[in-house]
Amino acid sequence: MSINLRSSGCSSPISATLERRLDSEVQTRANNVSFEQTKEKIRKMLEKVELSVSAYDTSWVAMVPSPSSQNAPLFPQCVKWLLDNQHEDGSWGLDNHDHQSLKKDVLSSTLASILALKKWGIGERQINKGLQFIELNSALVTDETIQKPTGFDIIFPGMIKYARDLNLTIPLGSEVVDDMIRKRDLDLKCDSEKFSKGREAYLAYVLEGTRNLKDWDLIVKYQRKNGSLFDSPATTAAAFTQFGNDGCLRYLCSLLQKFEAAVPSVYPFDQYARLSIIVTLESLGIDRDFKTEIKSILDETYRYWLRGDEEICLDLATCALAFRLLLAHGYDVSYDPLKPFAEESGFSDTLEGYVKNTFSVLELFKAAQSYPHESALKKQCCWTKQYLEMELSSWVKTSVRDKYLKKEVEDALAFPSYASLERSDHRRKILNGSAVENTRVTKTSYRLHNICTSDILKLAVDDFNFCQSIHREEMERLDRWIVENRLQELKFARQKLAYCYFSGAATLFSPELSDARISWAKGGVLTTVVDDFFDVGGSKEELENLIHLVEKWDLNGVPEYSSEHVEIIFSVLRDTILETGDKAFTYQGRNVTHHIVKIWLDLLKSMLREAEWSSDKSTPSLEDYMENAYISFALGPIVLPATYLIGPPLPEKTVDSHQYNQLYKLVSTMGRLLNDIQGFKRESAEGKLNAVSLHMKHERDNRSKEVIIESMKGLAERKREELHKLVLEEKGSVVPRECKEAFLKMSKVLNLFYRKDDGFTSNDLMSLVKSVIYEPVSLQEESLT
Repeated sequence: MSINLRSSGCSSPISATLERRLDSEVQTRANNVSFEQTKEKIRKMLEKVELSVSAYDTSWVAMVPSPSSQNAPLFPQCVKWLLDNQHEDGSWGLDNHDHQSLKKDVLSSTLASILALKKWGIGERQINKGLQFIELNSALVTDETIQKPTGFDIIFPGMIKYARDLNLTIPLGSEVVDDMIRKRDLDLKCDSEKFSKGREAYLAYVLEGTRNLKDWDLIVKYQRKNGSLFDSPATTAAAFTQFGNDGCLRYLCSLLQKFEAAVPSVYPFDQYARLSIIVTLESLGIDRDFKTEIKSILDETYRYWLRGDEEICLDLATCALAFRLLLAHGYDVSYDPLKPFAEESGFSDTLEGYVKNTFSVLELFKAAQSYPHESALKKQCCWTKQYLEMELSSWVKTSVRDKYLKKEVEDALAFPSYASLERSDHRRKILNGSAVENTRVTKTSYRLHNICTSDILKLAVDDFNFCQSIHREEMERLDRWIVENRLQELKFARQKLAYCYFSGAATLFSPELSDARISWAKGGVLTTVVDDFFDVGGSKEELENLIHLVEKWDLNGVPEYSSEHVEIIFSVLRDTILETGDKAFTYQGRNVTHHIVKIWLDLLKSMLREAEWSSDKSTPSLEDYMENAYISFALGPIVLPATYLIGPPLPEKTVDSHQYNQLYKLVSTMGRLLNDIQGFKRESAEGKLNAVSLHMKHERDNRSKEVIIESMKGLAERKREELHKLVLEEKGSVVPRECKEAFLKMSKVLNLFYRKDDGFTSNDLMSLVKSVIYEPVSLQEESLT
């Protein structure tokens, strides 16, 4: 089924053509300049991580007294920053903090800033203005519909108690204040005798709000090599003020050497930020322009990974993200750092688990999906999926970040990585607008300026539409190819050009992969035609005649056709094989046409064998059926020639290797099983052989049809996992990674098409096809700001 959206106009053909060409050239030059300028900005983002400064954390650092005098600040530059950076409304915190869900965070930052100034007896005007802000917004403190920063119920009343010590009255009403402090004290007391590991970590994390954890031994276990507690300036400042630890002091001094006057909410954060930029670029389909920068970052990350660097290994989200990216890019990484989280109990024992950090669970879920054949990560995938489903069912969070996080969770569950096609994922990410959200909230809110910007989103939009314009041109060429080769005259054949091209364009979408896309699409169209010819369109004589012509492969002689149908099919088959062979020669530097002929010949013979089984009403064994059926599933002429056109050289010994053929057999067997499961009812009615019906005929244990189908689904899943493992393996691999990934991409196509029914036979996916090939993306201007 092809789609033609071309329209006609009324102007002079010559003038209109010239005008379009000139407009196109001007637009191309403008786009190229814009593209390069935007890319350069993004390269600078990858080089230097920028974090927003935190008024909250800066306030706690400002409160640190000098070791030589308790009456003077150790970091006076922080005090001065607070004096100079109060907002017009009297608050401190992020700029543009008007969103309702950030109000408690702003109140917390404002109160901390007031305490810092009051402690040193400076900034009376700023203090009064800040108190007025708190009074005007006092109702927000007890509003349970507004999401709280982590630890708010301990930290905020703890700061109020500290204000009393400083003879400072906070304008919230005595009943409200007393109630908050009472609840805080009760909360701290109820678990004082028996802490869970997660609870213990949490109380250490909110140390600035407790001020009564007297045992340094309970806290020191969370101190990192850089001297910090949880890489949190606020927690570390509170710890140094209370315990005078040299490691804490070393960390704080290093912070101020780097940031001079105001500190971020978490540091270091470079690894997570850089990896997140890579994920953003990949999720939007624009990573190919930054290969050098990405490799440099991942090389560095891998070095940190091998030495167990705390910045990676002690932060769940960073560890899971690093594992997923390094694995995807061919680095030899062990899943050992993630083993503790194979069970939910391991997560519960962490700070992230105690505070129910959904973002960390989402990263663990994605990491587990990226390496599905390990039993530990299968367990991790299972519990994280259930966790996220439960979160969605009771989602009440309203923060700026959480509306995007909810969408990310929904997408992760609705579009599993094994059944998602890259270009449809890119489109969805762009239109969701999640790419521009960079606000996070822990104890306070902060922004990751590098991770997602309007520049990145604009580049993604332009790139998507540019690639799509190429895809539309290729579809028009394929439309003409079908007409020129009279394929539309074969009334018995399904017209599936749109699906065949879509499956290639949605995975091999880059402009430079045009030859591979065209070969993929033509292979899909021709295998569909041949499949229908062997099923319903041809007589036994015609089938044998077609096979004989391919076997003979006489390019100089005059073919003897038994029918017009055979003439049409063989002619287009021959021309397509020769065309693909010629193109492959430019990539490979050797003649591979003989291999492409063999691929087609193997397919035709397997289809003839199935036709003979049906004609003779034979019932082959399951083993005989599957050994033939993985070939007759017809992926060979689609995927195998395309591997020659992706780029890397494929020597003949590689193509003849066990690994190459195993990749083909695994994806084809998986596809055959999925096809037979979803097509069982239809094919049984048509009298066609099918793995489900054969299982039922050969069944000895009296299993029901439903049990048999579930067993086959499990087998298909194991084949997918085995394929995935083979693609990821680097040691001893003889097939280039780019070529191996073509098989993985096809497995995603199959899992999408057969996820709910026989999607290739039906037209249910046509809206998805149109969105990838024909519908440009556009965003409202406010989405880009």
